[in-house]
Amino acid sequence: MPMFTEKIASLWDQLKVVFSDFAFTDFLDICLVAFILYSVIKLIRETKAIQLAKGLLLFGVAYLAIYLLDMQASEFIFKKVFGEIIIVLVILFQPELRHMLESVGRRSITKLNLFGVRDEETERNQKIKDSIYAVCKACQSMSESKTGSLIVFEHDTLLGDIIKSGTPVDAIVSRELIGNIFYHGAPLHDGAAVIRDGRVVAAGCVLPLTQKENLDTQLGTRHRAAIGMSEQGDAMIVVTSEETGTISIACKGQLIRNLTDSDLREHLVRYLCGTNNEDKAAVKGIRKLFGGFKK
Repeated sequence: MPMFTEKIASLWDQLKVVFSDFAFTDFLDICLVAFILYSVIKLIRETKAIQLAKGLLLFGVAYLAIYLLDMQASEFIFKKVFGEIIIVLVILFQPELRHMLESVGRRSITKLNLFGVRDEETERNQKIKDSIYAVCKACQSMSESKTGSLIVFEHDTLLGDIIKSGTPVDAIVSRELIGNIFYHGAPLHDGAAVIRDGRVVAAGCVLPLTQKENLDTQLGTRHRAAIGMSEQGDAMIVVTSEETGTISIACKGQLIRNLTDSDLREHLVRYLCGTNNEDKAAVKGIRKLFGGFKK
């Protein structure tokens, strides 16, 4: 224990020295590192690399504990194994690093303001709204013709695994595209279409079914899949019934049925974009605080 106390005291003394000479450039340095880490996490969070990152983080925590407890044998092994950690990281995250560099290269410098947050958010909201209007028109037509459909709007929780279960599409959402996907007899009509940032990224996707037993017996597989999907994240799922033509939405494990075209549009815009684009961040914060989805 005395050795542990000395380690803590040494670290504390080092921190005091660092902060005693803290300058504005140090603040900028911290912000830059934080932004880089945020960008990396945002890039890999829906890939298998996130699991590797979690594993490396656990090893880092373990090494810190070993250092503080002065476990010399374990510390020696850790230093030998992770001495070339940079090379290991490059090998493990090679696909993600390549994708990140390509994304940076494609970004136009003239479009950047303060990290491009405001412009990106405004452009993203407009794309989402356009996709919502197209989906609402398509659902109205499919409701009249009693064409079954299952459409997932991705929100904050990324749906990488769900997308991989279907067929890549990557097309701008339109009434005609949605109608073709769910046309009876079309190859992908039995699965779900996933919409991300105003684009249909995949169709024919497999969704998890809800395990709830107290559901209306009239609800079919599409509705159960919609509820099941909504239980596992914050996506909003739109369903049109093949039997009755009714339009429903599922979110946070709840199903709202018998919606009109205008009702559907209102729910989607309010949830996915916020009531006001300029206040979207505040709306998102309130939504997370209360964790609710109001009928």
